[in-house]
Amino acid sequence: MKLPVIKHLTNFIEENDQDYVLETIETLEALTEVPSLKDEELDVIGELISNMYGAVEVDKMIKDGTPKKEALNAFMKRVLGSIDQ
Repeated sequence: MKLPVIKHLTNFIEENDQDYVLETIETLEALTEVPSLKDEELDVIGELISNMYGAVEVDKMIKDGTPKKEALNAFMKRVLGSIDQ
């Protein structure tokens, strides 16, 4: 996951609507079922999906009242904490 990408997607959600991102996630998930995709292509799609889910989570925290910068930092700490385990 890349914080700049999540931040950009969070801004996109604020300016547009979360539904665009959720529908894109569904589309990308459907693409992963194409049997001819190479591992590298699946990795890229997976990274995009992860960043989009991250942005949705950050948006949820912001809507619950957490300031944007704090929400982004808290999310990344949670991600890094799960990696360290």
